[in-house]
Amino acid sequence: MQTHISTTPFGRRQMTLGMITSQLTAKSAPQGATVDKWKVFHSIRDAKELLGATDRSLTLLNALLSFYLESELSTEGDLIVWPSNEALTARANGMPPTTLRRHLAVLVDCGLIVRRDSPNGKRFARKGRGGEIEQAYGFDLSPLVARAQEFEDLAEAVRAEKKAFRVAKERLTLLRRDIVKLIDAGIEEGVPCNWGRVQQTYQMIIARLPRSAPRQLVEDICIDLHGLYVEIHEVLESFVKAQNLDANESHSGAHIQNSNSDPQSESKNGTRNQPEADGNTEEADNVRSLPKRELPLGIVLDACPNLREIAHGGEIRHWRDLLAAADTVRPMLGISPSAWREACKVMGEQHAAITLAAIYQRADQINNAGGYLRSLTDRARDGKFSTWPMVMALLRAKLDAQEPTGKADDRRSSAEAGSGFQVSESLLKSLQKPRFK
Repeated sequence: MQTHISTTPFGRRQMTLGMITSQLTAKSAPQGATVDKWKVFHSIRDAKELLGATDRSLTLLNALLSFYLESELSTEGDLIVWPSNEALTARANGMPPTTLRRHLAVLVDCGLIVRRDSPNGKRFARKGRGGEIEQAYGFDLSPLVARAQEFEDLAEAVRAEKKAFRVAKERLTLLRRDIVKLIDAGIEEGVPCNWGRVQQTYQMIIARLPRSAPRQLVEDICIDLHGLYVEIHEVLESFVKAQNLDANESHSGAHIQNSNSDPQSESKNGTRNQPEADGNTEEADNVRSLPKRELPLGIVLDACPNLREIAHGGEIRHWRDLLAAADTVRPMLGISPSAWREACKVMGEQHAAITLAAIYQRADQINNAGGYLRSLTDRARDGKFSTWPMVMALLRAKLDAQEPTGKADDRRSSAEAGSGFQVSESLLKSLQKPRFK
């Protein structure tokens, strides 16, 4: 006797077009098709977001597959399983009945299983006299066979997307590390470049990156960072080729910050020709008597504390912070971009920033900061200017304001001991002269 195969759900559950679609898909499986049930399950697990499935619903699907004793699903056999809610709860790690019913509905809506409800809604199988199953009511697993290739394609697409996302994030990390360290190297080595502006550009690009970014945004940011990286790398390569530094200079990384190809030679030539240019032998002696090492950042900040008010967060911990603060204060002093570029070209960006910090410290005493910077730039071009006496004059003025009068010798010894360097008597005499006009 023929039995009718139910196509509608039991009780108050409504029939939907999605259920009809799932039933048609289940019938479309090729005759004799066979798939490994756990391989299909793994593909569904990887593509669960695209299918609309949840972790709890997949737990139920895993339990339903465990009730099918064979390891392979075949259209030649009966793919209906009929476990009770109690049995499903036991194999789903104690899932509550209400949660179980809700996630079974999710599996049906995703088209992963098809309901084959009995007249009374119970799940059971009717066997014939020979023990074979004549009719079963429960959940039909046929969609897993019919859509096996679809599940595999979706899972492969998800894996490819995850791999592309992982590669994009790795590229982003490497670019960020390279750019930050190349900027630090450029500042430390005194490479002529507007490093403050480069840092601002880098921060603007990184600011577009939210806490959780999609892959496309990460790739777009990587493109912009790569362009910035190429520009920085080209600047450093050009500087290295032009400098042709020996091994010791390259190892120490503390050469004079100047944009000329041979800073030491030009410094010597400049000081040698200076007396002939203006006849000021004492000033030439002072420049030659200056320390040959770079000004420590701590001394610069002690002499120019006002610059901290402009710095981001009120902190200047590195030369790059000083350069960024100098780039911010330049328009406040009314210094034109051309005057600033010329100062960076002649003095080197680090020394230009120190000079600007000193000008800002005495801004109330300087009527024309732009003209004063151009004058110092011209003197530096002739080898007649150094930032050492300017900073030491500010330190001396600070000590004069803090200590009682009549202790000039003690102040001089304290200044020399605090800075850790020796200066000539002619330099000390020249420091008595006003440096800011």
